[in-house]
Amino acid sequence: MELLRMEHIHKSFFGVKVLDDVSLTVKAGEIHALLGENGAGKSTLMNILSGVYTRDEGTVTFDGKELPNGSISASEGAGIAFVHQELNIFNDLEVYENLFLGKEITGFGGKLDKKAMIREAEQLFAEMGVPLQPRALAGDLVTGAKQVLEIAKALHSRAKLIILDEPTTALSTSEIEHFFGLIRSLKEKGTAFIFISHKMPEIFEIADEYTVLRNARFISTGKIADVTPEQITRDMVGETFANEDVYEKRELGDVVLKADNLSGQGFSDVSFECRKGEILGFTGLQGAGCSEVLQTIFGALPSGGGTLTVHGSRGAQGNIHLAMKEGIGMIPANRKENSVIPDMTLLENTYLSRHTIDTKNPSINKKNEQVRFEGFKKTLNIKANKSDDPIVSLSGGNQQKVILARWLDTDAQILLMDNPTQGIDVGAKEEIYRLILKLAESGKTIIVNTLEIPELKKIADRCIVFYHGNIVADLPHSEIEENKVMMYSTGALK
Repeated sequence: MELLRMEHIHKSFFGVKVLDDVSLTVKAGEIHALLGENGAGKSTLMNILSGVYTRDEGTVTFDGKELPNGSISASEGAGIAFVHQELNIFNDLEVYENLFLGKEITGFGGKLDKKAMIREAEQLFAEMGVPLQPRALAGDLVTGAKQVLEIAKALHSRAKLIILDEPTTALSTSEIEHFFGLIRSLKEKGTAFIFISHKMPEIFEIADEYTVLRNARFISTGKIADVTPEQITRDMVGETFANEDVYEKRELGDVVLKADNLSGQGFSDVSFECRKGEILGFTGLQGAGCSEVLQTIFGALPSGGGTLTVHGSRGAQGNIHLAMKEGIGMIPANRKENSVIPDMTLLENTYLSRHTIDTKNPSINKKNEQVRFEGFKKTLNIKANKSDDPIVSLSGGNQQKVILARWLDTDAQILLMDNPTQGIDVGAKEEIYRLILKLAESGKTIIVNTLEIPELKKIADRCIVFYHGNIVADLPHSEIEENKVMMYSTGALK
């Protein structure tokens, strides 16, 4: 029996189409995989279904009734629950308190009836067949148990359809097996699921049907049993790849950075080496561990084991200041939060890092700094008026160039770039690519983490692919193909 029908959904933000004539159908008791690359429109479609966003055009019919546009209460009341990737659990509350938050059972005079809530929680957990204890502190639960608690919250609200957004990202293999067992049990009782994931093995293990979105449009739908991982991957990425390849092969020098069985938050047993003048690409799905590896090399995250060798000597792990002194600089993914200092000028944002590690010259000579800045402005083609202007007066691409100038100002020889073109327009991206190649030609060693495979094709000598915190492929430039990389990224190839 059909439970959900979304027809001809359109949505734009500030004139940009994020959903263009997308349709989706889900039956009762069905596990439906919603697939697509990052930015394909999956989350937007689910936010429309759950009432967080309004739709510009189209209809949403659930359980035989059309849902009003942009009403969270109406969607929840109809029986739709959204379990987000970032779990909405209050760690300082007990399990039963999380379950009844906002819908507490009260007795005479509005007093909370704890016994009734605990009894009802015990009954729900027994029906689900899960070993949750109502009086346990939520913060003491392992990640898999917290995920189960989120499912329990959805069922307690009488959800007929549960949206699961990347639900296994932080789960161990045993937790995933238990989690899938619970989903199958609930499916047999008639609960439907929309399962958002990039992990092909999981999709083919758990899902009945699938729908693929690409570039905000509907691409395909059907039964999982009728397709292969290769077919779905091809639908996700399309047949066309990057048009212009600005990559140029270069002679590489000696090894300057080496990781041996490096482990940390979100990754384990990572080993690789990088040479002088090399551009090494990191890629993988969100949460695969790429960004965490870069942050660990830079000292922003603690190491959990293994060794790091920088310029032939043991690297100072877990210390940003020492990493900077070793000639390592990092452009983090979130420019606004972790790089740009909005209250400072362009000049101040540029010389900040050098003066942090330059103990021999504690005073700041503005005239000298001005000369250095003008040099970087010309070299990096920073489009700005005066060095005294606030950095926030520049476009995203030019802000990124100022951050790059900050590390060149320290004479950093190893540059870690975490999604360096995020939030930058197409023209500025091309300029950043050429700057990266120019820096590599001058002998800088660069590691670029990006989710955009065509980006790596333009600049990288090699591409290391991560899956679930481990390296699954180390591809030379000639083998950096979107279809192949995506299959490694999703676990379809091992």
